[in-house]
Amino acid sequence: MKIYIDADRYAAAVGAVRNLLLPLRGMLCHELNVDVTACQFAVLEVLGLEDQPQINVEILILPRPERTRERIIELCTLIRTMLADATGLHVAVRSSMLDPQTYVALK
Repeated sequence: MKIYIDADRYAAAVGAVRNLLLPLRGMLCHELNVDVTACQFAVLEVLGLEDQPQINVEILILPRPERTRERIIELCTLIRTMLADATGLHVAVRSSMLDPQTYVALK
């Protein structure tokens, strides 16, 4: 998961986001039924436009039959709510499914 925080809001939001990383990981592991080793987080300060959400989240997910579009929308809604509640900022969440035939992760 990549969490992009607008530079103008970074100093005020990064502490709350840092404190939320473990609860976010726990929620993702529970909701997606994965081990913590499946999760990787990055929090980045970015320059954006004033009319964009101040926090943007990107999450990549390997498909499984139970990970329906509706289920992923529910998951993204949980992520957005957790971050918005913690920071008070407008949050956008985008998810994509990885291609299991071409995805490689060396850890």
